[in-house]
Amino acid sequence: MAHRISTIRTLARLRRATATFRERDETLALVPTMGALHDGHSSLVRIAKRRADRVVVSIFVNPTQFAPHEDLASYPRTFAADVAALRRLGADLVWAPGVSQMYPGGFATRIAPEGAALAGLEDRFRPHFFGGVATVVAKLFLQCLPDVAVFGEKDYQQFKVVTQMTRDLNIPVKVIGAPTVREQDGLALSSRNAYLSAEQRAVAPTLYRVLKECAKGIKQGAPVARVLADGRDQIARSGFAVDYLEARHAETLQPVMSLREGPIRLLVAAKIGTTRLIDNVGV
Repeated sequence: MAHRISTIRTLARLRRATATFRERDETLALVPTMGALHDGHSSLVRIAKRRADRVVVSIFVNPTQFAPHEDLASYPRTFAADVAALRRLGADLVWAPGVSQMYPGGFATRIAPEGAALAGLEDRFRPHFFGGVATVVAKLFLQCLPDVAVFGEKDYQQFKVVTQMTRDLNIPVKVIGAPTVREQDGLALSSRNAYLSAEQRAVAPTLYRVLKECAKGIKQGAPVARVLADGRDQIARSGFAVDYLEARHAETLQPVMSLREGPIRLLVAAKIGTTRLIDNVGV
């Protein structure tokens, strides 16, 4: 018998469904997504199933994360295929609110995160982004009231922003980070990979290769500044326009210049053609 999954579009119905789980003393995990699901999302759902009795996956393309020049209108939307995939994975609910449900007329409250949200990485190029993320994630947490929530570490700064927001606001949700899922050639899975031409797709794994080389150099004691400069040059020569390649403290995202300053995370963002890719690795 095929696994049953419910698609819910109103907050009243969502709260009735999650209240039923709690009445049965069942724990609940939330996996927030913007749809266009791939194997990376599947890994999040599998982790969620191991950590809780019930799994809710939200599918909401959040307009407040997109600046006017970004790809909101063209962002891939594959709702029917997404629900079918989630049914096969054994998720219990799909929370798929419309924009008017999330941001009704007169909506006037937004979260303005600091800390990791002002680290000079994604926020330098997308200053609107983390306010949109923090607000929608806080709403999702309050709507679903999960025990745990699972986020992919590919969006590492986002993961740290959400973790800090949850801690700072005393939201009783355990935020879990999931390792980045990659293609065989190392390219981090992303819904935006669908935008790459065949030629660009062949070049795209350069980001991960350079990250690994930089991590190796830093581990071996090479000066961090020199390693990063060489890495940026390699990425640019391959055809990317580099936004940043940075070494940051893995917890605070503050700049670091040596392993003595704490655990290091290398983070990169670069554009090839019109497609902007991000990735990161630990040192």
